[in-house]
Amino acid sequence: MSFKEDIQTVFAKDPAARSTLEVITCYPGLHALWIHRISHYLWSHNFFFLARLCSHIGRFLTGVEIHPGAKIGKRFFIDHGMGVVIGETAEVGDDVLMYMGTVLGGTSLDKVKRHPTIEDGVVIGAGSTILGPITVGKGAKVGAGSVVVRSVPAGATVVGVPGRIAEPECPATHTDLNYANLPDPMLRIVSRLLDRQNRLEERLRSMEKAMPGPEAELLKAKLAREDEIREALRDVLDPEVGIDIVDLGLIKDIVVLDDDRVEVKMVLTSQACPLVNHLIEQVKRRVEGLHGIKTVDVKVLDEPWNWDRFTRRQAAQK
Repeated sequence: MSFKEDIQTVFAKDPAARSTLEVITCYPGLHALWIHRISHYLWSHNFFFLARLCSHIGRFLTGVEIHPGAKIGKRFFIDHGMGVVIGETAEVGDDVLMYMGTVLGGTSLDKVKRHPTIEDGVVIGAGSTILGPITVGKGAKVGAGSVVVRSVPAGATVVGVPGRIAEPECPATHTDLNYANLPDPMLRIVSRLLDRQNRLEERLRSMEKAMPGPEAELLKAKLAREDEIREALRDVLDPEVGIDIVDLGLIKDIVVLDDDRVEVKMVLTSQACPLVNHLIEQVKRRVEGLHGIKTVDVKVLDEPWNWDRFTRRQAAQK
């Protein structure tokens, strides 16, 4: 490890770096790394107090706290640096890129290996927290703000709280971490559940239409009318997410009362939502535009996990 290699690492991993003088004087992550080498040398030779004092001074000067006992590999770069904390038994491999606010923390009070091991080529996004004696595999990526409490396989992408593996392997993008294109595993799961629910509803509707007898004919007519209304409501989008209110699950039920009267029940988080009136007007306008429908009654139902309902219930119990 040399000063020249450290400076070259900054140029390789930070496009904002313009000159060697700027890198030497204005990069606290680099200063923190240099100070850590001194404190780690003292720690390795049993000068524990001097090592901690040196580390403390480095923290005061740079905003980066690296325990003298932590093991840091080659070509390690802390971008911006402020708020970074690296614990005593943490191990960081070669070519690791770490952004501001990252914490490599412990979860035990015993004097054992209690901090993470970061293998070579890992990219750790801003504000991430990695806890415990876990291993983040070679070439893995941790999205900004993630809280990682389980080991991460080599090459995986982890996002969310708690951290979940969003992609089993990362494409070969060197040290890039494109936050705009990080996958959302929870959105993927919810989308699959909604898709399965829609398919089950369609299957149930087909079975109801296939029922024999005079009552079945009346039911078929109502179901056909309901399908027509449901398809029409796919033109109404939720402005916040850009998804139609049918696929989003906001339509709880459609009741055909008469040939010209329809009741639409919507499920929203709260009736105080500023979009409620907008959505109601859009639903009425779209359904009233269908042939033969004169009256549309839109009812807004609270979800069972509604926060306002929860606080009212808590207040009533006091």
